[in-house]
Amino acid sequence: MFTGIIEEKGTIQGISRGAKSSKLTIQGKVIFGDLKLGDSVAVNGVCLTVSDFAEKTFMADVMFETLKRSSIGELKVGSHVNLERAMPANGRFGGHIVSGHIDGTGTISAIKKEDNAILYTIKTPESIMKYIVEKGSIAIDGISLTIAGIGADNFTVSIIPHTAKETTLSEKAIGDIVNLENDVIGKYVEKLLGYASEAEPKSNLTREFLAKHGF
Repeated sequence: MFTGIIEEKGTIQGISRGAKSSKLTIQGKVIFGDLKLGDSVAVNGVCLTVSDFAEKTFMADVMFETLKRSSIGELKVGSHVNLERAMPANGRFGGHIVSGHIDGTGTISAIKKEDNAILYTIKTPESIMKYIVEKGSIAIDGISLTIAGIGADNFTVSIIPHTAKETTLSEKAIGDIVNLENDVIGKYVEKLLGYASEAEPKSNLTREFLAKHGF
């Protein structure tokens, strides 16, 4: 599990492409303090496993499912990526629950400067939009961000100078593709509300019940 608080920007040092897979070599600094084989690292929000590492670089295998659902396949040698190690059990929870399992991608459709903030508008399919609520959480390329506004097929987030400096979002341009992970709580609630089978009756948990009790 991750929190969406990026530890550093890494650099893609090498890409070995297979027929439907790839192997990445990624350079960093901060995350190597206690990195071990088999550890999980979120790379632009995608949970990858450390398969090998040397001084300040690690390698990770990327399977077809990950390439299909994320923007990892768009990376090139020299690309910067957001890096975050898995959260330790005794760590500070600074962002929100991030699994590293990408739901899909979005396209940056607008970038607007607003005093000390930068507003990014992301266009994305209905499959992503249905879980997005104003002031809710979303991970964009692994960055924990708050929804500032919602449109018919897009949403807007606002980032502060520190986030711009410490992540790759400030390097993005209109038309760029970003990885998106919805807040997992919304997906579980949807599943519970719609669950029904012959073995078990439909749940009594309804939208009205949740609203009545402050959810």
